[in-house]
Amino acid sequence: MKIGNFNIENNVFLAPMAGITDKTYRNICRSFGAGMVYSEMISAKGLHYNDKKTAALMDVEGESPCAIQIFGSEPEIMAEVVLKVMRYGPDVIDINMGCPAPKIVNNGDGSALMRTPERMGRIMRAVSDASPVPVTAKIRKGWDSDNSLLCAHILEENGAAAVAVHGRTRGEFYSGRADWDAVKKIKSELKIPVIGNGDIFSARDAAAMFEYTGCDAIMVARGAKGNPWLFKQIDELMREGAVRTMPTPEQRLELALRHTEMLVAAKGEGRGIKEARKHIAWYIKGMRSAAAIKTEIFKISDFATMNSTLQAYIDNIL
Repeated sequence: MKIGNFNIENNVFLAPMAGITDKTYRNICRSFGAGMVYSEMISAKGLHYNDKKTAALMDVEGESPCAIQIFGSEPEIMAEVVLKVMRYGPDVIDINMGCPAPKIVNNGDGSALMRTPERMGRIMRAVSDASPVPVTAKIRKGWDSDNSLLCAHILEENGAAAVAVHGRTRGEFYSGRADWDAVKKIKSELKIPVIGNGDIFSARDAAAMFEYTGCDAIMVARGAKGNPWLFKQIDELMREGAVRTMPTPEQRLELALRHTEMLVAAKGEGRGIKEARKHIAWYIKGMRSAAAIKTEIFKISDFATMNSTLQAYIDNIL
């Protein structure tokens, strides 16, 4: 598929998730076959005021195809920071218009923008006019009712190269089932690519999303937590008609340990171990004695102890 003039061969993407899809996890998911990855969402205001922590999130070197996702609600500032974003070499700039988190929507950003479709259009026009690479947007079904088709049309009319649609309103957060009809409806009317998002937890979910909605690509979010194998499984099902890759408990723990090592190397021991804890908990979910080991993991603050704890757990479950 093409986003603007940029060609992407693999149409199964890793969604942007704050605090999760850092460079380390993006690289892990790419190694399992993610077709495009997205940075964690980045504050346009943070970039405007030269916040160093904000800028650090934009390291996408060696990750092509990769999108940097920005969020904000002021068209002028959003357009102004494009120059700063482009210094990091993204293939695509994505605008977050769907995040439901209170700290985001309380500032009028994320899914709060779906209450003002006209502003969404002005932001898209400003950013797309300023950007030398394709600009896309990620939206939800709506704020508290479905206005996603209207919003999608406005985005397309104002230069969007593609739209990702999560089939829940902001009010629903992540409850219930995602409404894939919203994705299907938008796909049937837009000329630009539509990316389906919501409730893709297995390869069969991915195949069903493609078949039901006709979407051009899918975006895997929560289903990828602790399960980067999902990208390989989706590819196997789509290409060969069956899933062959089923990670063993040992493989899950070995990757959890490698992920921890990578985080420590990238961010230092203290921060790396702290951030690794949640990932390890996702890797071991559903395994024997997972609850007990999870409690223990969240008390650990150094790599040596984490390493010995996970090695002992591997030995225990084999």
